Amino acid sequence: MKPRRRDVMEPDGIGADDRSTPITNAVAEPSAPVTATDAVPRVISREVARRYLAIHHFLTPPRSLPSGAEGVLAVFDRLGSIQFDPIEIAGRNHDLVLLSRVAGYRRELTDRLLYEDRLLYETYNKGLSLVPTADLPWYRIAWDRARRKHEGGAFDEHAPLVEELLERIRTTGPMSSIDVQPRAAIDWYWRPTNQVRALLEALAEAGILGLSRRDGNRRVYDLVERLFPSDVLAREVRIRERFRHKLLSRYRAHGLLGTSGSAELWLGTSPRDEQGFEDGLPIKSAGRRALHAELVESGTLVPVAVDGIRGPRFVPAAELPTLARAEREVAAGEPPGEAAPGVAFLAALDPLVWDRDLLRSLYDFDYTWEVYVPAAKRRWGYYVLPILFGDRLVGRIEPRIERKANELRIAGLWWEEGFDPLGTPGFVEAFRAAVEAHQAFGGVARVAWPRVARHRALIRAVRTQGAGLET
Repeated sequence: MKPRRRDVMEPDGIGADDRSTPITNAVAEPSAPVTATDAVPRVISREVARRYLAIHHFLTPPRSLPSGAEGVLAVFDRLGSIQFDPIEIAGRNHDLVLLSRVAGYRRELTDRLLYEDRLLYETYNKGLSLVPTADLPWYRIAWDRARRKHEGGAFDEHAPLVEELLERIRTTGPMSSIDVQPRAAIDWYWRPTNQVRALLEALAEAGILGLSRRDGNRRVYDLVERLFPSDVLAREVRIRERFRHKLLSRYRAHGLLGTSGSAELWLGTSPRDEQGFEDGLPIKSAGRRALHAELVESGTLVPVAVDGIRGPRFVPAAELPTLARAEREVAAGEPPGEAAPGVAFLAALDPLVWDRDLLRSLYDFDYTWEVYVPAAKRRWGYYVLPILFGDRLVGRIEPRIERKANELRIAGLWWEEGFDPLGTPGFVEAFRAAVEAHQAFGGVARVAWPRVARHRALIRAVRTQGAGLET
């Protein structure tokens, strides 16, 4: 199936027209360009900012997008990319992002779009990410960088094995690292690695191979020309446009970024070597600043000021109708999305929680993903997810899908200071719906609750409303 572009999602509907340009460039045109020097930020309240982000992220209410591929593609149409992480305690990161937004989501939906329909593919954006295949010409910077690195290193040092692997794939089809007799280990990134696995990874990083599929977390590779349409592979895009696309992708995915924050927020958004000079673009942070100024001057990004929060923030122009909707709802005292607020368990790498500083200043929520923190130093737990209720972050949950036990185990549950889950209208019903959705996603028969006295009343209230929500 040929990759297609879908229209940018408007707040109240799903577009369906095909596009030959990436959705990153499909933005609403303002009535007049806004320049970096004369831009006067639009001032919004903190409540409007929270409401806008909830609407932007399809969380008003959660799981309200259509089931099936239509809902999944709607998320990519608006957010542009979703980070991939293979750790599967509560579900893989991209599955959790989609589970909170798409009704009845199952992991097979995205796997089909990745490995059968080829409408999505894996590449490096903010870390390893899933992006629309139609955007490949804008994201091939990562391929170009890796090819230059490996052509002067691993490909030359291990040329006979490289050619052997490519020839086997040409003649016999897709292959994983276990399909070839292991060779001696070589130094590879963080640790010594079998040459076959390392070189297959290098060939994929360089865009010579791509992922045919994943068997669990094992990658099965094939030639990129067998995986992607020839016109997509052949399309050339200026270096400047590629980096501008990647920078804008961060603002589209989050919805309200500033210009600072952790280095991880901006990975890959500016040239770091001769790539920049090819297109007259400065390298490193100077290049990013130049690109950001261009996005503001063109009206693609619109500055806003959030009351009580330092520094300007920027809204993609395509999302100005969403911001206006948030302002109307808040002014009228309406609930998020004009519907009863729902509960979502946000993925650890969900775009909404990328900016940890904004989480603290806008939501009064301090979040650290502790999966790489030594157990003795963890404050909460190994794989703890923020709990969103309406447009507020109200707690944390550690759900674990235990397939052998056939249960969703809630290993931990914590509430933010001042939040009363039993005393908050509508919360018990919304929390139950989120747990049921996670249980159905995991395909398990029951829920195992934490045996902690402070949660007993809530658990009793939830159990009275849902069959299967008890052990």
